[in-house]
Amino acid sequence: MCANYRPSAREELMALPLPPPDFDYGEAYPGSIVPIVTNFAPRMWVPASFGLIPSWAKDAKITRSTYNARTETVGEKPSFRDAWRRGQLCIIPASAIYEPCYESGKAIRWRIERADGKPMGIAGIWERGIKESGLPSWSMSMLTINADGHPVMQRFHKPADEKRSVVILPEDAWGDWLRARSEAAARAMLRPTEADILRVQPDPLSVARATDSLF
Repeated sequence: MCANYRPSAREELMALPLPPPDFDYGEAYPGSIVPIVTNFAPRMWVPASFGLIPSWAKDAKITRSTYNARTETVGEKPSFRDAWRRGQLCIIPASAIYEPCYESGKAIRWRIERADGKPMGIAGIWERGIKESGLPSWSMSMLTINADGHPVMQRFHKPADEKRSVVILPEDAWGDWLRARSEAAARAMLRPTEADILRVQPDPLSVARATDSLF
């Protein structure tokens, strides 16, 4: 599961087909407003809350539990099923994601990024509502898959926990993801990331908030 990541920097997004948006590019946590590109508006970045806000939500507190969506149950869970069944797919650009590693016996935050330094395109789903009562008009959730046995992603989270990973789309699949017209086409792209494209290293927080509840 991923509850902390760094959106791709403006200069990184300049290399992509879309004009880079003007956002705060600091680290993102549930509730942060971040850039995404959706299949509703595939030629523009939109500001979205990190954590999907379904139409029935009364406030943005729900983002604390909707920042990740399990692919196995995304079509069933009340928070996600409408977005998934409507095929509301998005790409979340990230320069790095952060996960806790317990190999030392305690939780140490590690940084996960592409070894070549390019932006990662994380597969997600989006929702859009009428902006009222302070709720963001766009919101998103990162899709996650089982990572048991993955050479890199199985190293993170508590030893007894199921290993999960976001879906990092291959560069040449970004357009295919946004153009997917069926659940079968979308699910065909929800695959583990090749381990050799990733670089991982310890990156502990400098302030005393590196607890497992942040990840």
